Amino acid sequence: MTRSSRPILAALTALVLAGGLSACGGQAAGQDGDALSQVDYVFDNALTVCSDIPYEPFEFRKENGDFTGFDVDLMKEMADRFKVDLDMIDVAFDDITSGKLLNEGKCDVAVSAMTITGERARALDFSSPYFAASQVLITHKRSGITTSLDSIAGKRVGVQADTTGETYLRDFAPSDTEIVSYHSRDLQRALANQAVDAIVLDNTAAGPVVDNNPGTRVAMEFNTGEQYGMAVRKDGNVPLLRKLNDTLTEMRDDGSYQKIYDKYF
Repeated sequence: MTRSSRPILAALTALVLAGGLSACGGQAAGQDGDALSQVDYVFDNALTVCSDIPYEPFEFRKENGDFTGFDVDLMKEMADRFKVDLDMIDVAFDDITSGKLLNEGKCDVAVSAMTITGERARALDFSSPYFAASQVLITHKRSGITTSLDSIAGKRVGVQADTTGETYLRDFAPSDTEIVSYHSRDLQRALANQAVDAIVLDNTAAGPVVDNNPGTRVAMEFNTGEQYGMAVRKDGNVPLLRKLNDTLTEMRDDGSYQKIYDKYF
């Protein structure tokens, strides 16, 4: 089980080093100071954020339809400090991780409880990590699944497509485990309808899922050493990336990050 953390941590270490180099390398590449400090937004006076919603408690809708959640509140605070409006857009997760929406100029930044990985870093530029997480397996209480990964042999397990949970299960689950990929909004429905014996998702999202699905429980947790990051267009928005990192540091130092964290966790 401990093997699972190594590739993710290695990719994260390489990414942080690469991010530091790219953030410092603009002037060496011939860019001037103004170019490195001027943030160009997709829309004037607005920070446009792409996110795959819902994924409670990170991003979901209130009863009145407004977006809320840890990621949403974090970006609201960022936008306030940038002195711009916040515009949240609900999109498919794989359109974020592929870099498609950022490259097409649909949004300035993507924030969606997204783990930093080496593969994703080839399509996106990540901020400094802003959240640590791991993966859990949620199952029906009478499924026969125990705390051992071997107990899902022959079982049907749902995962969110293009996530580290899917990667982990395909790497380490018994060969006769049936792994079924879903979009995030369909994953909990599959569990509730017993279309699957279990699902895998981030540990921080497990509480609301178990609460909303009586008769389910967390069977096991996988220590994957994951870190979430905000993403901008690859090699195309160094000023915004720096601004995100600097503001995240400020928010940690002045306690506002902790205040938002305590609200949801």
